[in-house]
Amino acid sequence: METVTLTLDEVLDLAMNVLTRHGCDKRNADAVARTIWAAERDEAHSHGLFRLPGYVASLKSGKANGRADPTVTHLAPGAIRVHGDMGFAPLALAVGRPPLAEATRQNGVAVLAVTRTHHFAALWPETAALAEMGLAAMAVTSASTFVAPAGGTKPLFGTNPMSFAWPRPDGPPVVFDQASSAMARGEIQLAGRDGHAVPEGVGINADGNPTTDPAEILKGAQLPFGGYKGSGIALMIELLAGPLINEVCSFEATEQDNKDGGPATGGEFVLAFDPTLFGAGEGALPHGEALFERMLAQDGVRLPGDRRYAARERTPEIGAQIPQSLHKTILALLD
Repeated sequence: METVTLTLDEVLDLAMNVLTRHGCDKRNADAVARTIWAAERDEAHSHGLFRLPGYVASLKSGKANGRADPTVTHLAPGAIRVHGDMGFAPLALAVGRPPLAEATRQNGVAVLAVTRTHHFAALWPETAALAEMGLAAMAVTSASTFVAPAGGTKPLFGTNPMSFAWPRPDGPPVVFDQASSAMARGEIQLAGRDGHAVPEGVGINADGNPTTDPAEILKGAQLPFGGYKGSGIALMIELLAGPLINEVCSFEATEQDNKDGGPATGGEFVLAFDPTLFGAGEGALPHGEALFERMLAQDGVRLPGDRRYAARERTPEIGAQIPQSLHKTILALLD
C-alpha cells in the first residue's frame, strides 16, 4: 500500500481546512481536528484522518451542527450535563471537563452526561485528559447497531467502547480503551480496505455464519468479545450512555440516523474519581505504582497505553503515514 507522509502540523492543518471548508466554525473544527491529530500522533489510525470523510458527510447532510455551542447544566453537586447542540463530541467534552473536574475534587466522585452529540473518535482522549489532571476516570458510549448480543445473529448493540485512565505521579497515565466487540469496527474497516482477513470470532455474515472476511462481517454482525462477558458489558454501556442520561440506545440511534456514513446521534457517560478522597489520601497513587511494578516485572507485560506513548515519541520525527488513497479522498474534499 502506497503511503503519504505528513508532519503532525500538516495533519492538524489538513483536518482544520477540511472541517472549516464544510461548515465548522473555528471552535468546533479545532476540537475535532485536535482529536484527529492526537490519534495520528499515537498511531491510532482507525480514529485519525480515516474518520475525516465521515465527519464531512454528517456536516454536508445537515445531521451534525458545525457551529454547535454546547451548554452546561449542574443537575446535582456531583452530576453535570452538557447539551452538545447536535455538534461533534470533542467540543462538548472540552466544555464539560472543567466543571466535571471541579465537582470531582469537591465530592470525590462526579458524573458528566454528554448528550445530543455525534461521537466518532476514540475514548482515551477524554479519560487521559482527566488523568493528567490527577483524576481517575471512566467513559463509555454507544453507537449504531453493529454487534449481535451473545446467542443472537442480528446487530443490536453498538461496539460500545469503554475507557479507563489512572493518573501516575511521574509519567503519563495508564489508559485503556477497548470496544465490547471482539474487534473495533474501524479496525475491521481498515482490514477490508487493505485486503486482510480478520481473526475468527470477530463476526458473522448476514446469514449468521462465522467468517473472517471483513466485508461479510460489515454486512452481517460483529460479535462481542468473550461471548456473554462482552455482551453483558455492551448491555451495561447501552444503559449508562442511553436511558440513564436521557439519550438513545444504539437501536434507536440507527433507526433515527440518515445513513450519511458519519456518526449517529448519541450520548456519552463519563465518571471521574479523586484518588485522594477515598481513604488512602496521597498514598493512593504510590500504591498503584506498586501494582504496576509487579506487572512490569513479568517479561512481555506492558501497561495499557504504552504502545501509544511509544508512537508519540516517534511520530514528531517520522510523521504520520497516510494511505495515498485516503490522502487523495481528503484532498478532494477541499475542491
